[in-house]
Amino acid sequence: MIAKQLVTDEITPLKTSNTGSDALNWMDEYKVSHLPIVNNEVFLGLISEHDIYDVNNADEPLGSHKLSLSHPYVNENDYVYDILRVMDENKLTLIPVLDEKKNYMGCITLESLLHFMATSFSVNNPGGVIVLELSQTDYSLTEIANIIESNDAKILSLFITDHPDSTRLEVIIKVNKMELGPILSTFDRYGYFVKASMGEDEDLDDLRENYDSLMNYLNI
Repeated sequence: MIAKQLVTDEITPLKTSNTGSDALNWMDEYKVSHLPIVNNEVFLGLISEHDIYDVNNADEPLGSHKLSLSHPYVNENDYVYDILRVMDENKLTLIPVLDEKKNYMGCITLESLLHFMATSFSVNNPGGVIVLELSQTDYSLTEIANIIESNDAKILSLFITDHPDSTRLEVIIKVNKMELGPILSTFDRYGYFVKASMGEDEDLDDLRENYDSLMNYLNI
């Protein structure tokens, strides 16, 4: 998936003639903390609510505001990994998308990106989750897939996280079965360390607590 396939034009960009008060009202309406400033399709920058509060004059035109962000944007053909990186590095609630001529096309919101990620990671599909911890040299996708498929299961999604200043990896796998016992036993037999799992044996209170924690985080 690339940026132009995720872009939306539903969020109206600001102009330099708009005031800080205009920007804050639109941010509240769109449920974001950033908005692009665009004049005649030319992207001028991204303003945050903190930039407006720093000026301490909501009636001041945006052209007079100093922007704290370093002109963040993505190109229309950038992949979702680039989008995630730029948004994470700048702590953004949306990211502007520019075409090949550097004209403003629209933006990608954090909400739409989360929806895409949920679909891509099969969040809504039933299944169990297994978290393995292993060294980078021991990682083999082929072997992991063979272990899962030997138990008549399929991988729905898989992604890897690494630890800073460490050669250890966490491999997070979602499979199409909730009954994980045979799969976990096979991983143990092959010498894998299963750091966590979530299947049909998971305590209902734990599931509810994990879900509530995630929802609280997303509502911040």
